[in-house]
Amino acid sequence: MENFAFSLAMEGGTSKRAKDQFSTDCEKIGTEIGGNSTYDYGTLNLNCIKAFWDDSWALFAEAVTSPAFDLKEFELMKGTAIAGAKQNESNPDQHLMNIAMESVYKGRSYSKVPEGTPESLEKMTLKDVKDHYQKAVCKSRIVIVVVGNVNQDDVIAKVKASFGKLPQGTPSAAEPRVQITKPGVYIEDRDIATNYLIGIMSAPGMGTPEGIPMRIAMNILYDRFFVELRTKRSLSYAPAARYNASSISNPYNSIYISTLDPKQSIDVMVEEINKIKKEGFTEKELLDKKQSFLTRYYMGLETSSALSQTLGLMELGGTWKNADTFTDDVNKAGLKEVNTTFTKYTGAIRWTYLGKKDAVKEEDFKQTWKGNVLQSPY
Repeated sequence: MENFAFSLAMEGGTSKRAKDQFSTDCEKIGTEIGGNSTYDYGTLNLNCIKAFWDDSWALFAEAVTSPAFDLKEFELMKGTAIAGAKQNESNPDQHLMNIAMESVYKGRSYSKVPEGTPESLEKMTLKDVKDHYQKAVCKSRIVIVVVGNVNQDDVIAKVKASFGKLPQGTPSAAEPRVQITKPGVYIEDRDIATNYLIGIMSAPGMGTPEGIPMRIAMNILYDRFFVELRTKRSLSYAPAARYNASSISNPYNSIYISTLDPKQSIDVMVEEINKIKKEGFTEKELLDKKQSFLTRYYMGLETSSALSQTLGLMELGGTWKNADTFTDDVNKAGLKEVNTTFTKYTGAIRWTYLGKKDAVKEEDFKQTWKGNVLQSPY
């Protein structure tokens, strides 16, 4: 609902300008305005050049405070969204992620598909969208982040003038934390050329002391997977391991592979995790990873929009000030801290598999070592 409402509000015109006119006025001055929503938060975005800052802000404020919510535009966007949702179901990677989240976080917000399913989108009405937007866009739920060569006093004045009359509203309900302590397997049979699988584990919040050590550890695991699964054994073109830094209420780690040999791939992935839990990462791995990690991190912050997104996420996860100390926090992360955090959060894997059912058995989805005893749900 929210993803659709934010997109329609930002792209469907305003009460003063029809969609075509609004789009034309934005294009004339190189202004980009959009909206979307994901598991923990939604965004209403403005991207513009300094020469047209005043005009761009006026257009943005108009879209936020007086969206048209035109029935014709609603139906057009709804049709496009339904088509996109059907396409996502046929996309193995996207469908794998959706069914994994549904399996792991059943009954919680993370089990829902932010972009919607064909069924959920079909049921949606314009009144539903308008009602949700009015509830969501209020002072108690908004954090405004501005990045650019602009004057702070000018920004404050614009915010007060444009959004000062928004209702106070009520804060969003906090989503309870899900700790993954029990292993599990979900298998969906699909006759496709390549098999896809993902394993999800709990993770610390990015704003906590364990956040950066966990992120570094999963980056090193990614490199090890690349060597063991792709380079040495040619089991996959793109194995992966990641810490999802954008998940606020329920942060998680994931390991992923698309492969013709899922059983061997699982064996290698779990063996590599077990090896790290027994022997730990090396000092050289950590030193090398810090350098490349920080380089990639700052390469990802080259645009003002990327900076604003990062600052907003940091604020939601604790405080935006963590962005100022990020480099120091990465450099301070010690080997013992990284190893301890990795071991702590790799105790239970919830596996999701999409592919030929006869290529695997439930007992193939192994779990990691805990102490000296191999943990298994079977």
